[in-house]
Amino acid sequence: MKDIIRERERRAGWFLTIPALVILALVFAYPILRAFWQSLFAINLGTQLDPKFAGLSNFGRMAQDGRFWRTMLNSAVFTFASVFLELILGMGIALVLNQKFRGRGAVRTIAILPWALPTALIALGWTWIFNDQYGIVNDILLRLGLVKTGVNWLGDPTLAMIAVILADVWKTTPFISILLLAGLQSISNDLYEAQAIDGASPWQSFRQVTLPLLMPQVVIALLFRLAQSFGIFDLISVMTGGGPGGATETVSLYIYSTIMRYLDFGYGAALVVVTFLLLVLAVAIASYFLTRSRAKAAGEI
Repeated sequence: MKDIIRERERRAGWFLTIPALVILALVFAYPILRAFWQSLFAINLGTQLDPKFAGLSNFGRMAQDGRFWRTMLNSAVFTFASVFLELILGMGIALVLNQKFRGRGAVRTIAILPWALPTALIALGWTWIFNDQYGIVNDILLRLGLVKTGVNWLGDPTLAMIAVILADVWKTTPFISILLLAGLQSISNDLYEAQAIDGASPWQSFRQVTLPLLMPQVVIALLFRLAQSFGIFDLISVMTGGGPGGATETVSLYIYSTIMRYLDFGYGAALVVVTFLLLVLAVAIASYFLTRSRAKAAGEI
């Protein structure tokens, strides 16, 4: 009898899941498969009505495309720098918001506002903040006497990358802090009391209790942010447009230019395919190592 009930529950579960699977297939699977198919053809403004089979020539062209590899490097630098800073700051904010103090609910609401605001609007605001003539950053530096003239933040390759990273960190740190805060609230206070009885310091309690039990939320936050940061488009498009001189151009901006500006649909599809596969590989590797570290940390508790 139990087997029959279990089988019915399994069928009911599949029946309820089918609509979501169909939507996912239409939204995600079809565009990816379409991109795989188009990447095998030479499709541009001249051959759009009569696509010509090109085999793997688009991928061979990509291997010799210096601009593509530069955008991949820019994407990697932006991703790892922003995700690292967001995790550190998000952890600190989550620990503060987890404490009991007057007005905690209001502070938690305000803390999530940067994440809720439209990215394009945030990017426009940060463009004004880093403006070399009337931006608030230069105004503060000049008042403190740290610089003698306004710094051209968005006109210097290194400073432009730093500016877009800081803007992304300000925008998305609340997302990580809220995820980590949810994990902190699920940890029993009895564990901390037991640690205190054993004479553990706050740092030891954090390292031996908080961090291991918080690893599931850390893994989820990192995987989400790795995928989102690597495919960043709107923030950089508004702030720098990929400049100066391609210093902040990410692979998503390059794909957009290839398809929408140069109308090279076949090569653009090949760029999408390779970027998708590399992103899946990076997320899989990160998930593997983070899961191993989580299991190891949980075994030490």
